[in-house]
Amino acid sequence: MAYTRRDVSTLTRAERRRFVGALLALKRRGEYDAFVRTHIDHYVSDGEEGLRAAHMTPSFLPWHRTYLLEFEKALRRVDASVTVPYWDWTRDRTTSSAPWTADLLGGNGRRSDQRVTTGPFAHATGDWTIRESVTDVEYLTRDFGHPRRPVDLPTRGDLDAALDDPVYDSAPWDSTSREGFRNKLEGWGAGRGAASWRTHNRVHRWVGGHMVGGGSVNDPVFWLHHAFVDLQWTRWQRRHPGARYLPARPLGPTDPQEGRVVARHEPMPPWEVTPARMEDVAEIYRYA
Repeated sequence: MAYTRRDVSTLTRAERRRFVGALLALKRRGEYDAFVRTHIDHYVSDGEEGLRAAHMTPSFLPWHRTYLLEFEKALRRVDASVTVPYWDWTRDRTTSSAPWTADLLGGNGRRSDQRVTTGPFAHATGDWTIRESVTDVEYLTRDFGHPRRPVDLPTRGDLDAALDDPVYDSAPWDSTSREGFRNKLEGWGAGRGAASWRTHNRVHRWVGGHMVGGGSVNDPVFWLHHAFVDLQWTRWQRRHPGARYLPARPLGPTDPQEGRVVARHEPMPPWEVTPARMEDVAEIYRYA
């Protein structure tokens, strides 16, 4: 029977407590840090050699859907009532609304060093030491709005611009693709500064601190953000019936992206799951 992922702002106090409790339990067991390492290991960009499965590639959405599901399974082994909630950043846009409350994820980092000092994931609690990262900082960091070069959260209009594109993805199948839903949602823009961070990417930039880069999973908001991104794939499918994941077939030897992009029926590392398998998950979960 399918379970439900809900908007984080609708969770009751008890539901918030159980969600946070499951996160902390995974951290104590070392399972949470293993998920962080998986993301770091698969953060491959355009300029690197080898297969790109997680970012700057068509499989961005099915890869993260699989990743979310694996994490959700781990949470539900701790507490079967828990699911990953989503953060609608087009609506809950203030630094004091959910999920930034003291009983959920805590608030912003302090100005001097971006250290998060409130909520259950503050370093002072002793429950959330950063062990897997691309820096040596042991405490969780945030820098809401990136005040040195300010950036705003994406709007509903920004999201609709991605959802309106009827094609899933297009050549050259990377961060420079100008057409296609996937990159418009993932958010790799041209130019420098705020213009180069759009939709999904801009949220990472707005939160700042650990949410910028391969170690972004160290901030639990990663899961809430990606659940909302995952919801957009479902909404896009409803808006464009019959539209499918692209590329449908492996790229040939004349294509510079041969061997670097996952086709619809090819497995995504580190799992044996294909993008085609992830296109319909209605039997597993739904969104409220």
